[in-house]
This record gives sequence, C-alpha cells and structure tokens, in this order.
Amino acid sequence: MQSSFVIDLGNHAQVPVISFTATNPSLSSPRSGYFVRATLNDLSQVQAITSLIQAFGWRNVVPIYVDDDFGKGIIPSLTSALNEIGTQIHYQSAINPSVIDQEIVAELYKLMTMQTRVFVLHMAYYLGSRVLNKAQEVGMMTEGYVWIVSDGITNPLNWMGTSLVGSFKGLIGIKAYVPRSRMLDNFTLRWEGKSSKYANVDVYGLWAYDATTALAMAIEKVGSMNNNFKKMSSSRNFVNLGSYIHRVLSSIRFNGLSGDFHLVNGQLQSLGFEIVNGIGDGEKVIGFWTTRNGIVRELNSKEKVGIRDIIWPGEATSVPKGWVIPTNGKKLKIGIPVEEGYSDFVNLIRDQSTNSTRVTGFSIDVFEAVMAALPYDVPSEYIPFTKPNGSSSGSYDELVYQVFLGNFDAVVGDVTIRENRSLYVDFTLPYTESGINMIVPVKDKKAKNAWVFLKPLTWDLWVTSFCFFIFIGFVIWILEHGRNEDFNGTLPQQLGTSFWFSFSTMIFSHKEKVVSNLSRLVVIIWCFVVLILTQSYTASLSSTLTIKQLEPIFTSVEELIEKGEIVGYRKGSFVQGLLRNSRMSKLKEYKTTDDLHIKFSKGEIGAAFDESPYMKNFLAKHCSTYTMVGPTLKASGFGFVFPKGSPLVPDISRAILHVTEGEKMENIEKAWFRKQANCLDPSTSTLSSSLGINSFWGLFVIVGVATSFALIIFTSMLVYDNKNILMQIHPKDIWKNFTTSNRESSGTCTDSVDETNVCPNLSNNEEETMCDQEN
Repeated sequence: MQSSFVIDLGNHAQVPVISFTATNPSLSSPRSGYFVRATLNDLSQVQAITSLIQAFGWRNVVPIYVDDDFGKGIIPSLTSALNEIGTQIHYQSAINPSVIDQEIVAELYKLMTMQTRVFVLHMAYYLGSRVLNKAQEVGMMTEGYVWIVSDGITNPLNWMGTSLVGSFKGLIGIKAYVPRSRMLDNFTLRWEGKSSKYANVDVYGLWAYDATTALAMAIEKVGSMNNNFKKMSSSRNFVNLGSYIHRVLSSIRFNGLSGDFHLVNGQLQSLGFEIVNGIGDGEKVIGFWTTRNGIVRELNSKEKVGIRDIIWPGEATSVPKGWVIPTNGKKLKIGIPVEEGYSDFVNLIRDQSTNSTRVTGFSIDVFEAVMAALPYDVPSEYIPFTKPNGSSSGSYDELVYQVFLGNFDAVVGDVTIRENRSLYVDFTLPYTESGINMIVPVKDKKAKNAWVFLKPLTWDLWVTSFCFFIFIGFVIWILEHGRNEDFNGTLPQQLGTSFWFSFSTMIFSHKEKVVSNLSRLVVIIWCFVVLILTQSYTASLSSTLTIKQLEPIFTSVEELIEKGEIVGYRKGSFVQGLLRNSRMSKLKEYKTTDDLHIKFSKGEIGAAFDESPYMKNFLAKHCSTYTMVGPTLKASGFGFVFPKGSPLVPDISRAILHVTEGEKMENIEKAWFRKQANCLDPSTSTLSSSLGINSFWGLFVIVGVATSFALIIFTSMLVYDNKNILMQIHPKDIWKNFTTSNRESSGTCTDSVDETNVCPNLSNNEEETMCDQEN
C-alpha cells in the first residue's frame, strides 16, 4: 500500500520514484510510468523455480506465501508456469502477515496431512524464518520433504543469525546472482571496517548503492547537457526536469557493485540466479539458472550436466519423491463403471436389506492384488458411477473425465487406455492383453462323405504308392520267373500272379513263395514300407472320422470386406470408429455377450470385433462354437486411471508388473474366465491334414535302391552264367528269347531234364544243337 501511494505521488508530480526493495509485480503498470525498479521483479524467478521443479520431476507442489500484495503477486504466474510442465497445485497456503506462532503450527499440521511434500515458500525473510523454524519443530524438515524458497528469503541468507541456521538446513533457494568483482571486494572491505556501527550489507544494499550511483550519473548528465539546470530546478519547470531525468536514467548502463546495472522499461534486468543449498552453517552454490541456458552447473557453461549434489532435509542424499500417503485418514474415492452384460469385469451387488453395495469382478480383484503389493497402505472406497435409479451416469469417457474434474481420485474397471483420454488423466501400465480381436463362428473342416477314405493320403502319395506296387510286382516276376512255378505259365497268368503278389502285401496275405534270396530281400523291405504306410493311413483315417476338426469361416478383415459381411461391435465402444476407418461399413451393435451369441445364431452378423479381454471372456463360454482370429487391430489394453501427475502411478505400475508376472494373475483369470468342462477350444484343436509324399519319400528311396541293387545283381549273375551262349546270339534276339515261354510252350530237351534246367528258347537248329550238347 505504501509503495503504491508513493508511486502515485511520483506520477502526479512527474518525478522519478526509485525503489530497490519493491519487488511486487503489480507495481509495474502503464499508470506507473515514473516508477523505477532498481531491484528484480518477483516474476523473474518464476521460470527458475519452475525449471528446478521440472528437473526433479515433481508433479505436485504447495505454494506457501504471505497473504498480501507481495506474496500474491507471484502466484498466478507460478501456477501457469507449473501447469505448462504438468505440475499441479491442489492447495495454496496463505499466511497472514500478522500471524501468531500457534496459527503457523496449525497450518503446518494441516499440510502434513496432505499427500504433497514439495513446498514453495515465498515471503519476506522475517516471516519466512518463523515458518521454517516452526516447520523444524513439527518435523517437516525431515527426510522426504522438499522446501524451495524464493529470493525474498535467500538474498539475506548469508547474514542470518546463528540461531536460525538449523531451520535452513536442506532447503533449496533461488538467489539473485551477484558477480564477484574488485569493486565489490573493495567496497566490502571498507564496509566491514564500519561493521561495529552498521549492519552487514546484502544484495538490496548493493542495489541501493547502484541506484544512487545511477541517479547521480543521470543528474550529472542532465546538468552537463543543460546550462539552465540550476534555473530549471528552482522554477516551475521542475516538472519538465523530472521527466527529463527519468528518460536519462533509463539510458544509464554501467558495471556497479551488483554487476551490470541496466534498466529496461524502468525494470532492472536480471543477470541470472544462483541455486543454493542450505547446509546448516551456511549455504553452498549447487548451480545457476539463466534465461538462455536454463539450469547449469557453471554459469558460463552451456552444457546441461545437472546441478551438484544436494543435502536434503533430514540429511538425505537421495532425491525425495515429493509425496507420501496422506495421514489424515482420507480414503481414495475410486469410481467404477456400471455396464450391463459385462459383470465378469466389474459387478455391483446391491443388498436391499442393508441398503449397501459390494463390488466384485476381475478388474476389482486385480486392483486389490496390485494395491496389496505396494509397500504401503492406501485406503480406498468404491463409488459406482450411477444415477439415483442405479443406471449408469454416462459413458466411459465421461467417467474418466470425472477424475480430471476432481470428483474421483481414480477409476478402476475395464477402462481402455486411449490417447484422447491421456490428455487429461494418467494411466497405469495395462493389466490385460492388448489388441482388438475378431470373433467368428467355426465349421468342421472335414466333410464326411462316401469318398472320405481317400482323404488320409494326398493324390501324389496315392499315385506313388500305386506305381511302386506295380514296380515291385514286376521286379519279383523278373527275379522269380524261370525258377519258381508260381510265376510261370501263360503271359496273363504271370502278370496276374505278379501283381496279385505285390498288392496282397498290403494286408500281408500273399501265399506265393519266393525262392530267390534277392526276391526275399526286396519283399522284406517292401513289407516294412507297406506296414508303415498302412498304419499311418489307418491312424489318419481314424482321426478324420472321429475327431472334430474346426476352422474359422473367415480368417481376415479383407475377406469380410470382399464378401460384404455384417460386422458386430459392442455398444458404446470406440471399436466402431476403428472399424469404419478399416473400410467396414456394414456394422451392427450388440449390447451383451448373450446378445452377441443370439445375433451369431440368427446369422445377423458374420463376425464381431472387440478387445481381447472381452473376447476371451466370450470364448470361455462358447469356445466350441466360435474362435478368435487376430489381433487384427491395435489397442493398449485396460489400465487404472489417476489424475495427471499422480505420484501413485509409477508405484502402481510397478506393482502391476509384479502381479501380472506371477501366479496371482493366473489364479484371478481362472476364477473369472473358467472354461466349460465340455468345451473344446478351437484355437488349440489339432487340424490334421492329409499325409503327403514328403513324409515317406525316404522309404520309397530305400525300396528303389534295394530293388535296383537286386536287379543289378540278378542281371550280372544271368550274364555271367550264359556268357558263352550270349556270345553266339544276335543282340536283337536276346529279349525275344528271354520272353519266350518255357518248355511247356516251346518244348524241353528231354523228359528227364530237371525243372530248373530249362534251355533258352532259341531257333530250331540252335535249340537242337544246344540241347544235344547239354544232354
């Protein structure tokens, strides 16, 4: 009030009014054109305080200020600056200038019951020292607390009384920077010589000295420029002289005791601020703040390497979290959604006899398990988001917005983490799987018909097997022909016997004997292959006939779009917007899971989309009828909602990880999403396919090599035994003679010839000659 009155007098008389202590921002206005502030405006330290809070990540602070123009002048700008960095002010403590100690103690006890432990103290030194003394007495200068004091307290900090030293231990202060100079050192020495008569000088004294020097320089400059100065000063032109001095004073710039003295629009410009730490017996500089570089360790350094180590209240060396659980017994008001048809997540049970409510559900159990994992107790109460008649009071977006308005301290339920919601609230880490899945009906993959017996094997395996049966019959005929009566006879009889022998090995009913060791080798290997083929065929056919093999009727979003199928979505869900963005225009809403099942049964929809937790819950009841395909669209999962900057979010997020990675989460899921006993989950059923050649090519290679080996040995032996005869036969007659029927059709040499000694069928003259030689 006194400052404003003097400023008004100066404006009326058009005389400069110079002040080196008036820091109140409200004093600077267009109406105070003759006011010269030879000290720093309190607003100049707002950004320094804000940068300090941002550097340590504190999200809530409580300003404590004197309840007058000086104290209240900084609060609007401080609040705005903190909001820009995401730090909230939920309470402001205004201290009356004439407050008594008992009232200070009462206010401090009130602050102790709150969650925030970061305090910004802005008041004059004489009142601030009283508040800090009482804070020490009630235990608010212990570990966990943070005190940031403005320059109204720190500027005279070096000259405080020894009885106040303990009160400043651990606090952080913003202090006007005064550079060291030879001029300042000489002045300090001369001043200390008079210390027995005068008090120590602080920065305000330096500003006063520089302001006086500036005024003298201005008057001297005016006098040197105007020869009529003495005449003007004693005449009625004194008003014009004051205006002229004011203009000249604004242009004065020099290096004074406080550094560069420079006025802009009647305001002394700041050189920056020191960040000091109270260490009990004084202070230490831990960093600097400048408009250009922000917080730096050294004033002339542009590298933001952080400030030096800090001794916090209670002689702690670790950075305080800035919050604790309230000690006033206040419970967190937890808002819960009320939605019909999804009671497995949040279920509100009303007891009509006692008029009380009880909340259960998957989300509630997870939240309580998470809170139990915290290293401290957080009392809470559930408050349904309902109207008086019990119906829901609004959408999920409206429920989340209640946290921003302060009506709820948190929201617990099946609330999806969304980007638009995160603009005004904070989410914990998700406690459910993320993603939006597609649910579609399933059908039996294998149609049961008259030709189902062909399904176990692929066509290439059928053809390969048939060819090998023919090949084995041919090989056995070659190896046994001419020495085994079962494989002799007319040509049709030989072909029939050979193929009958080969195909009868499928059921191991072949009765023909083989006399050649090579034939026996081939038959043994082939029977082994046939055994594996028949057993595999039997197993695959049994699976095809007995096991229900399910597959989804649709497998992708593109297939739905191509066929123009109608797609279902949950009423009120954000999924509707995502589906429209995915070029699906035929949409139909459903209210509950039962309603979804009915729409599928009636064929009203071909598929449905929703978040993974909802779909898992639906499949737990209908897993033999539907299957989940996806995830097809992205979502962030369910999370718990807290106010912006809530200190509980990091701890609860860590507790969520602890719960979800352990057995507790699995037990909760089993309790709420238990599958039916007779339920066959199509997502885990085995869809067997036909057996192909790739599974048996090794066996066919073995058979091929063995038969080829047998044929090579047989041919070699045959050529060796008949080498003399073969040398007399024309090459073109070899095959003709080999395929000619035996003695029954062409004759034998004599009746006494042994059955196995059959002459080769040659021409008549050659035959007689050879037979005579043999006989």
